[in-house]
Amino acid sequence: MATYVVLYKFTADGARTIRDSVKRAGRVRQENARVGFRVLDVFWTQGPYDMIAIVDAPSEEAMMGAMLNVVGAGNVVSTTMRAFDALAMSRILAQSPSLSAEDAAPSAKPKAARAKPKAARAKPKPKARKGK
Repeated sequence: MATYVVLYKFTADGARTIRDSVKRAGRVRQENARVGFRVLDVFWTQGPYDMIAIVDAPSEEAMMGAMLNVVGAGNVVSTTMRAFDALAMSRILAQSPSLSAEDAAPSAKPKAARAKPKAARAKPKPKARKGK
């Protein structure tokens, strides 16, 4: 199963009925369990997001459908991110081509493209004023 982190912000309707949010989250968790999801945890948060959920979904398509249902209810807007645990990330890294130290180093600019040091820049001399 694929793991997702979902960030939620309450809409105006969701904020008006915030006292029901724990019950709503429980109902959504039960409905999702019936169709093969595992809601690992839900947190109410301080900061730019009001809630987060960590969810295992049976497929990307199932996750998309579930998010359409949740957002369609009108209480939240969401940002969904695919998440990888250490084991999955190790497998991903093992499949990725590695870069040698030379390939990873930033390329140097050609000499012609480099700017002259400040001291080498010629400044125009101020014109001498004629005395009265």
